[in-house]
Amino acid sequence: MIKKKILIRIGSLRHGGAEKVLVTFLKNLPQDQYEIDLLLNLHSGKYLSEVPDWINIIYLNKGEMITTNRIQDIPKKATRVIYQNALKKFPTLLYNGKLKGKKYDIEFAAIHGMRDEILNSPLQSSKKIVWIHNDLSQVKEYTETEIKKFFGFDKIMVISEKIETLFLELAENETQKQKIVKIYNPLDTEEIVSKSQKPVCNYDFDQNAPTFISVGTVFPQKGFDRLLKVHKKLLDEGFKHKILIVGDGYDFENIKKLKTELNVDQTATMLGFTNDPYPYFNKADFYILSSRYEGFPTVLFEAITLKKKIIATEVSGVKEMLNHGELGLIVENSEEGIYSGMKKALLDPPYFDKYINKLKDYEIPFNLENSVQKIISIIDDL
Repeated sequence: MIKKKILIRIGSLRHGGAEKVLVTFLKNLPQDQYEIDLLLNLHSGKYLSEVPDWINIIYLNKGEMITTNRIQDIPKKATRVIYQNALKKFPTLLYNGKLKGKKYDIEFAAIHGMRDEILNSPLQSSKKIVWIHNDLSQVKEYTETEIKKFFGFDKIMVISEKIETLFLELAENETQKQKIVKIYNPLDTEEIVSKSQKPVCNYDFDQNAPTFISVGTVFPQKGFDRLLKVHKKLLDEGFKHKILIVGDGYDFENIKKLKTELNVDQTATMLGFTNDPYPYFNKADFYILSSRYEGFPTVLFEAITLKKKIIATEVSGVKEMLNHGELGLIVENSEEGIYSGMKKALLDPPYFDKYINKLKDYEIPFNLENSVQKIISIIDDL
């Protein structure tokens, strides 16, 4: 049996939803059918150790992501950017050098940010796939013209109804519409439940104050600034509670600074990166999604799996995941919306019992095996 040769590109394997989903997918692929090169811009991230041994990892740069602008970091940061931009502008250097002139059957952009790198590949004969994890209509730099460039791919995998609708509306003909396929993210529910039973480290939950947990990469997209401002407002109104933010990212220091400026260091904790957030999920009273935009928020799937009381801003994927409000409280995508949801939780905790009762018997339709098989069928049919 001749194995299909596949090149997959992603920035790194740091702690993001798209990175987790990609590695989960790779762990469930049959080794005997594919020969895979995973090309990273930066050889870093918690999920590196989880990539199966048979997958060949190639990288442009090594070391951790530089998220600061300290003088001593600037030369290294600049060197990385210049090198990556040069390979992007002159892709034949990459393909003849790092990739040793290998001919791939399929080239796969695992995130939308790798669009141009894959579409500008010198390999004209390869089939090209992109995996869209975000609602690009909410991302400023993605105009309609920019989004339409994704139709250069042979297949566009989208992860929610809202993203699917966006691309269908922008498709100019039936051929482009046929390129769009909706696939729910493959995630391992058994692993999530199992890991959630582990003990919590580095944080003491207060039995006298409900804890709202939010987990995600610390980017402006995630709305942690809004969450902290609402937290402050509710404290000032006399509502005793705590905030736990689990995650890291380039906006970490800004959010940490805001926390101090708001004078909530005693009640809001930024735990930073952890290999296993699930025990924290399990112990917290509420899960809150404060995002400004999403694609199909993986973290909400995890909260559903662990039967948490959920408050979520109305972003792409939320209505779909929460069964239009049957499984959790959906609030307006604004600071005021977050405020109303948290205040409801603090004033009337029994209100959330109806969601928990629904979750008890809820069977998640986002089946790991089905998602993996659907992606495999796309790869095999190209």
